[in-house]
Amino acid sequence: MNPSANKGQPVDFDAFANEYDAALERGISLSGEDKDFFARGRVEWLRQCLNGAQPARVLDYGCGTGSTSPLLQSVLGASSVIGVDTSKEEIALARRNAKNGLTFATMGEFTPESNVDVAYCNGVFHHIPLDQRAEAIESIRDSLRPGGLFSFWENNPWNPGTRLVMSRIPFDRDAILVSAREARRLVLAAGFEVLDTHFLFVFPKMLGALRKFERALTALPLGAQYQVLCRK
Repeated sequence: MNPSANKGQPVDFDAFANEYDAALERGISLSGEDKDFFARGRVEWLRQCLNGAQPARVLDYGCGTGSTSPLLQSVLGASSVIGVDTSKEEIALARRNAKNGLTFATMGEFTPESNVDVAYCNGVFHHIPLDQRAEAIESIRDSLRPGGLFSFWENNPWNPGTRLVMSRIPFDRDAILVSAREARRLVLAAGFEVLDTHFLFVFPKMLGALRKFERALTALPLGAQYQVLCRK
């Protein structure tokens, strides 16, 4: 059997809906942190990149069960967040826990209307087949208003810890990772202007004392994840 035969094949996230968060936690636990630590870190970093601007409307693209959407609302000060995902089961779970200002839709129910101030996407594109990634980027672009920002987060393939964590998560094992260079190529091809690329989460919890140096290392491809921040 070819061990790479399933690489790049779409994952049926409906089948993982009820255990998605638990499976993610088990994989991430290797770092000594939980998924909320990383979610808050990403959103806080995005908030700093906005330089005090408060987006009225935010898109959480590939929101899964919607666990990050409340953070996008509260930390960024957004009036509303729309979370979209391919999984009907995960969207159903997200809707069950939705609060004021949070709405959720499947990709089939969502129509881009060029009215979003900030689009956020984390760890989604390594699940999208290679020949469908350009179309997904274009959908995000078409959701944004002119001048809107896209916060594109992905797992750093050059970080060995990232690969080890993903090998422990059933729905991540066969993913085709996206390098920062490839992410920039994708957004540029869709007409975005790249503003910055930052790498975060360099040190695991056991080396937490060194985290005070991470801000000085964000330009280096060391962190477990990276953000490509770009503008429509």
